[in-house]
Parts: sequence; C-alpha cells; structure tokens
Amino acid sequence: MDSKSVEFASLLASRLCHDLLSPIGALNNGIELLADEHDPEMRERCMELLAESARTSATKLKFFRLAFGAAGGFDDEIDSREAKTAIEGLVGNTGRVDLEWMVEQPSMSKAKIKILLNLALIAADALVRGGTLLVGAEGGEIVVRAEGTRIVLDPELKTALLGKTDAEALTPRAAAAWLVHVLVKEGSGEVMVSEPEDNVLLFGVSFAS
Repeated sequence: MDSKSVEFASLLASRLCHDLLSPIGALNNGIELLADEHDPEMRERCMELLAESARTSATKLKFFRLAFGAAGGFDDEIDSREAKTAIEGLVGNTGRVDLEWMVEQPSMSKAKIKILLNLALIAADALVRGGTLLVGAEGGEIVVRAEGTRIVLDPELKTALLGKTDAEALTPRAAAAWLVHVLVKEGSGEVMVSEPEDNVLLFGVSFAS
C-alpha cells in the first residue's frame, strides 16, 4: 500500500468519524443525564434517547462497513438485499427520506455495491429538506435519483465524481464521491451527473458490456 492509498483511507475514516460523532455524542450526553436524573419519567425518556442513539450508531456503522470497508468476506458477489438494508438504515432514522428500491438482480459485485451505496449516500445528503431516494440497477447500469423540494449538491462532490478533482486536494467530504470515480474508472465505466434542476438530481453509472 502506497502513501496515496493510506491518505485516501484516512479521508474515508475521517468521513466515517464525522457522521458518527453526533449519535455517539448523544449517547455520551444521555449517559451523563441518566446518572444525575432521579425522576422516573425523565429516566425513561433518557433510556429512549440512548436506545435511539445506539440504533443510529449501529446502522451507520453497518452502512459504512459495506460502503467503505471489506464487508462480504472473500466473496466476489454480495447479496443486493444487504445494500438495501444498509440504505434503509441510513435514511430510515431521519424519517424524512423515502426509499424506492428498483434492483432486481439478487447479487452484485463488491465494486458495484460500493458505487451504489456511495451514490445513495451523496444523494441522500443532497436532500436538504427530505424527499424520495430511488436506487436502481440492471446489468451494467446503476441509477440513483433524488427528488425533493430543495436539493443541494456541493460542487466539490460533482467534480470528484467526474474525476476532475486533484487527488491531493481531496477533503473528507468528497471521499465517497472520489471512491465512486475510482471504482467506476477501474471497471472501465462512466459516471454521469445531472444538474439539480426541477427538484431532481440524477446520478448514472454505465459499464461497458
């Protein structure tokens, strides 16, 4: 592993830590409150908050393990239902994003699963006020569509997805987008990104047959 690979891994780790900071911080605060609280009703509420924060932390870890890590063991293919479950965990906790799943194939390569998950992550983040996240895949095509009343896609993410970013200038925020670019490039594919117009943002990936 060269220094560039190590640096990129550190960017992914930084992104993961950023997303876990809030639910784990809430766990810590809840424990502190519980230690000083004696009212039964308030203690019950603290326990509910702790349980919610624990669930959020667990679902985020499962998602990032599949999207960034080596989940799936040594198998070349991963059950596509694992990806669906991971995305449901990611957006389900917010209650503001509805998932439409249009993946018929029972399994996909590790690379395609990671591409699908990271595009879903970027699209979900772009749905500032919530909306609908559609994820589809068939053959060598992957499509992720975000629809909502307000969509914001950071220009840094778009340039990273299209491979127009200097790798040395990458930030943790753009790490997922760059990972998509690298995996698609390795698979001799192409990434397409629409402008977020008419309350719709569309990502497409096409691989040569």
